[in-house]
Amino acid sequence: MKNILTAIFEKVPEGYIGYVEELPGANAQGETIDEVRESLKEAIELVLEANRQLMEEEISGKEFIKEPFGTIST
Repeated sequence: MKNILTAIFEKVPEGYIGYVEELPGANAQGETIDEVRESLKEAIELVLEANRQLMEEEISGKEFIKEPFGTIST
């Protein structure tokens, strides 16, 4: 099963801004939609990695089970 993320693109005087509806913090800007689309892919990766790091810190020293769980198409 793949979850589909929703990219929102807004026209602004400088070009476009974009964000991912389901993932707060995944934002980008650029002169073209294609540029923003590519930047959003990076933003998604950065947000997910930052969330992973925060969770690792939070569960450090606790007993837990960690396993892959689903995929997200980017």
